[in-house]
Amino acid sequence: MGQSNALGSRSIVIKNPLDIPILAIASRFGDKSKEVERFLKFVVVGVIGFIVDFGTVTILQATILPPTNKLGERLIFNVILATSIAFIAALISNFTWNRIWTYPDSRSRSARHQLFLFGFISMVGYLARTIWITTSYHLLGVLFMPVVLPVVRLFRTGYVPTLAADDKLGTMIAMVVGVVVVTFWNFFANRRWTYNDVDSK
Repeated sequence: MGQSNALGSRSIVIKNPLDIPILAIASRFGDKSKEVERFLKFVVVGVIGFIVDFGTVTILQATILPPTNKLGERLIFNVILATSIAFIAALISNFTWNRIWTYPDSRSRSARHQLFLFGFISMVGYLARTIWITTSYHLLGVLFMPVVLPVVRLFRTGYVPTLAADDKLGTMIAMVVGVVVVTFWNFFANRRWTYNDVDSK
C-alpha cells in the first residue's frame, strides 16, 4: 500500500487500487481534499491494524492467554498481556503503512524519530484503551451476552455461556469502542506532531 517512498534521491511508486476511491471522495472537499485523503488512508491503515490487533487478541485468548482459568477465576494479567502484544503488532503495522502510504511526503525526520513520536502518541492511546478494557470487559460481556446468545444458539443449539465466554465477548466489545476513540486521537495527534512537516493542501 503506498504511492511513493523516498529512498535517497530515488522515489518508489507503488500503485494501490484503494487510491482511486479515496481520491474520488477526497476531491469533493476542495481545499481540505489532501487532509481528507490522509484521514481516509489513515482509517484504512487503522482497519488493517484493527484486524491485526483483534486477530492477535482472539488467537491469544483462545490459546495461551485465556481471560479466565478452569476454576472460573478472571485472569486480568492475561487480558493485559494479550491486548499489549496485540497493540505492539498493530503499532508496527500502522507505523509502516502510514509512513509508506499515508504520509510518503513526510521525510524531514528520520524513520526512528517518527517511530518514537508515533509510538509515544500510540502509547497514550494504548494506556487509555487498556484502562477502559480492563475496567469494562467483564461488565460488557455480562450485558451483551443475552443479546448475542440467540445468534450463537442458531449455530450451537443449547449453548450455555460460561464466565470465560462472557469475558471474551466483553473484551472484544471493549476493544471495538476503544479502537474507534483511539483512532481519532491517533490521527489528530500524529498529524499535529509526527507528520507536521507535510503541506495541508
